[in-house]
Amino acid sequence: MHIDPLRDGFSNRFALMALSILLAIILMAILAPVLTRFPPDYYTGQIFSPPSYSHPLGTDSMGQDIWSRLLFGARTTLFVAASVTLISTLLSFLVGASAALIGGLYESFWMRIVDAMSSVPPMIVMILLAAYLRPNLLVMVLLLSFLSWPIGARIIRSQVLSLKERGHVYASRTFGASWWHILKSHIAPELGPLLTAIMIQDARRAVFMEAAMGFLGVSDPMVISWGKMMQQALAFTYLNVWEWWLLPTGFALSLTLVSLSFLGLSLETAMDPRLRKDELGAE
Repeated sequence: MHIDPLRDGFSNRFALMALSILLAIILMAILAPVLTRFPPDYYTGQIFSPPSYSHPLGTDSMGQDIWSRLLFGARTTLFVAASVTLISTLLSFLVGASAALIGGLYESFWMRIVDAMSSVPPMIVMILLAAYLRPNLLVMVLLLSFLSWPIGARIIRSQVLSLKERGHVYASRTFGASWWHILKSHIAPELGPLLTAIMIQDARRAVFMEAAMGFLGVSDPMVISWGKMMQQALAFTYLNVWEWWLLPTGFALSLTLVSLSFLGLSLETAMDPRLRKDELGAE
């Protein structure tokens, strides 16, 4: 019986729940101007106003509507996650697949770079660079992408080393097909589920690190960020304002991370026959 890991990975109840939550967050971010009456930087004239009809989550220390900033902060988070995912996964695929197909000194060169970059904790590098650069959103996306691709490149290389020995790939090589043709026509389609899993992991890492940079105060001060909102709310924990400022923001961030984690876990279970067997046995 043929098993489609991508379809099966998104079909169990945990994956469907996670996907529904993630789609709801994306929809709220897209419809942010419609779902709120105030721009995120608008001064309402009231500070620390409790939740009301006009301000569902009250106002913050600057008199700005928290609900509006929560929605527009979701835009920042999702933009960073999507951008980092696309760039990082593309780099992982190009480096990992080409290293496995070409081999030799080319493979050794890139694998040594992957080893060197993997040995350095990306969070520490981001904090040091951000402390000096105070990066804007574009620079942060590029930095996160640069630090994220080595993990995926190593995984893709291992898979391509196995795929290139299969019969149809070997036949293409025998008949003189170029490596680019083999990569595009034979390797890439086989890597679909694996690339999807890598993209989900990259997105989760990007969401966490973007929020961490905002929370530590080393991101662009002009960008609305869930991490920055949590940092600002922590300064007023002696007031009950944290109940409608800190908790909803932390809950939104946690929901996003948990949803991505459930999607990644479900896809990993569908791709690994041993995990599938354990899951079926548990049922």
